[in-house]
Amino acid sequence: MKHIKSANLILLLISAFILSNCMVGPNFQKVETETPETYRTMDHAVDSVNLPDYNAIFKDTILLALIDSALKNNFDLQIAVSRINEARAYLGMAESDLMPSISVGGNGAFGNTLGSFPTGQSADAWFSASANVNWELIFWGKYRRASEAAQAELAATEYGYRAIELSLIAQVANTYYSLLDYKKRLIVAERTLKTRTEFLNIIQQRYDKGIVPEIDLNQAQVQEATAAASIPVYTRSVAFTENALSVLIGENPQEIVTSYTIDDLVAPDSIPVGLPSQLLERRPDILEAEQLFKAQNARIGVAQAMRFPSISLTGLLGLASTDLSAFNANDALMGSVGAGLFGPIFQFGKNKRRVDAERERTEQMRLNYEKAVLSAFRETEDALINIHTLEQEIVEIEKQLKASSNASLLSRQRYDGGITSYLEVLDAERTLFQIELYYSELQNRRLTAYTDLYKILGGSWPEKPTE
Repeated sequence: MKHIKSANLILLLISAFILSNCMVGPNFQKVETETPETYRTMDHAVDSVNLPDYNAIFKDTILLALIDSALKNNFDLQIAVSRINEARAYLGMAESDLMPSISVGGNGAFGNTLGSFPTGQSADAWFSASANVNWELIFWGKYRRASEAAQAELAATEYGYRAIELSLIAQVANTYYSLLDYKKRLIVAERTLKTRTEFLNIIQQRYDKGIVPEIDLNQAQVQEATAAASIPVYTRSVAFTENALSVLIGENPQEIVTSYTIDDLVAPDSIPVGLPSQLLERRPDILEAEQLFKAQNARIGVAQAMRFPSISLTGLLGLASTDLSAFNANDALMGSVGAGLFGPIFQFGKNKRRVDAERERTEQMRLNYEKAVLSAFRETEDALINIHTLEQEIVEIEKQLKASSNASLLSRQRYDGGITSYLEVLDAERTLFQIELYYSELQNRRLTAYTDLYKILGGSWPEKPTE
């Protein structure tokens, strides 16, 4: 009879072990997305999975130092690292559910349960100490699915870190370019003011001698004031940009000393764009969205497992005695081994609705992933077109700048010779000033466009975030 009971127990344990390794819920399958063979603005695509490091893209030593400082001190990156550590802790919690739980406890009591204490009956003492073991064997893969979800969420936080890191590199570079742009515009404004002040003095002397009409003097005064008014505008822009750049590198607002001007910087020789399909392997935000989709898919299995019964093994080993001095006697030893079955019977569709809700959340994550892929293709196309058209525009603006500079010089000479009116000088000066400012803006936009393309393509990833 004992052999039959032992065989039944072994059979029960084997069955429980088999069922505990059965996981309900759908296994994760990657989303098949339709990708174009090449980009619209490219005749052919070159196979290139990896991009060069940002040190090879940006040549300005000051900019590289700013980027390095931002990667070490930026608070958004530090928060992202904390999220990774948080996700790793949750993964450890999920994996611990796969193992038995052990707890200890102790009790001490003094009293009478017969109801006559303290009037007549004597009180009794009772002491116990025990270790308890509980292990849920049949859980239909619930905790394995939960662990799978936690692992995917950990991967998602690491990809999220990469996305923030890449965005930070681009943001530091673009803010630095804006700083050089505003500094050049300030120089242009100061130089223009100096030139117009000198010319106003000449007009004033001619007006005092009755050589030129008052309208020429008034127009010269307007032009000087216009140039003077632009100086505080660009001074303010320089200060605001320096403050923004300081915060990005994790420091208090301060002046950013630069040894280069925006004219000294050149766009990268080339950034290997690669095949559109490779974009899915390089973009950290796409990989993050995929892992979030995977995590949510695993939660369907967790919800489904909650609809089935579970079997738990319990054990207790301890000591109990009414006399503390005899606590370690042989007759004080106690223990038990048991198994329990728990399962839902009827909960008015609550568990089924929970599964339905997790399926809908999974569908949302799948759609979010496909949206991220589509947005990535659009951003890449926009970036390539932006660079192509900016390069063409700069060529034409450089021609305008050269012609406008010559026209301004000739108009002054013609005015000094009495050949033309001051209106010609006024128009030439105004045109030159506007083109100089716009040319500086275009230089900034071209450099920013290459930085944006580098970020959009997925950039290169430095060492692991936790290192």
